[in-house]
Amino acid sequence: MAATDFKDYYAILGVSKNASADEIKKNYRRLARKYHPDMNPGNKEAEASFKEVSEAYEILSDPEKRQKYDRFGQYWKQAGTGRPPGGGGNVNVDVSGFDFSQYANFDEFINELLGRFNTTGPTTGGSRTYTYRTQSGGTTGFSGFDGFGDVSGFDSRTAVGADREANISLSMSEAFHGVQKRFTVNGETIEVRIPPGAKPGIRVRIRGKGQMNSYNQQRGDLYLNVELQPNPFFQFEGDNLICEVPVTPDEAVLGGPIEVPTPEGSVTVNVPAGVKSGQSLRLRGKGWPNIKGVRSDQLVKIVIVPPKDLSPIDRESYEKIRASRSFNPRSHLSQVRL
Repeated sequence: MAATDFKDYYAILGVSKNASADEIKKNYRRLARKYHPDMNPGNKEAEASFKEVSEAYEILSDPEKRQKYDRFGQYWKQAGTGRPPGGGGNVNVDVSGFDFSQYANFDEFINELLGRFNTTGPTTGGSRTYTYRTQSGGTTGFSGFDGFGDVSGFDSRTAVGADREANISLSMSEAFHGVQKRFTVNGETIEVRIPPGAKPGIRVRIRGKGQMNSYNQQRGDLYLNVELQPNPFFQFEGDNLICEVPVTPDEAVLGGPIEVPTPEGSVTVNVPAGVKSGQSLRLRGKGWPNIKGVRSDQLVKIVIVPPKDLSPIDRESYEKIRASRSFNPRSHLSQVRL
């Protein structure tokens, strides 16, 4: 498999490389429902996504396949097949002294490669640093290789530098509207435009800002992992936004219009008479934008809040209601026993 054909199954399922089997299954089921052909008739993009999600789950749900994928990256299918990367036994690829034709199988090649590369430092987010020991005793650093999945062709004369990752923290307002951000990674100041609709789990790719290949001065890419700062009013529920809005007892009983904040300002919402505390009202198209600019929904959870301090008129009114009330919401509990 060419490096350009490599699929990041963890990114496809939206999970980290340390995700448990239950997390992988949970995300797969959610995405499978989302992209299933029955839910998206005639949608070729959804069909392609469904196949990709299913392929990712097939690999990551199988402990043996997942172990090979984690260890060998883009070459995981060739591990143990008796075929070195690139095809038959006559393959001769120059990788600073490596000749694949001398190896009986891919595992043998990996074993020698691991013997010539010395891992230094702890793994951070699936990325680690390798130091190649040259015959002259010097060292050439290769930082940020994610297993061996990013080593395109294993030829340092033509390969770009390794990709690297960084986290970027956004307020919910910045993520919703999009923002121009300037930040520093490893001493380098970078400016990037984050498009509207960024969410936790989304990665923003910045070409040519990764590690440098010291041999040919070509650079890999930088991937920014988006983190959102908590918002006191809006939260995510799947792709939708959810919020809680308090109403008074009389508004709950009688219904009527109330003002509800949305990401772009308040809108008037008619509360139905007799609404229950905890019931949700759906504001279609008022939620979070996706990469195509299509908005999800906003769910408004109703919370009935009684007044703490009653005026004399309020108290008199509530006492009259209590004295004349015929409705008993607990009547069905009279016969409850264990």
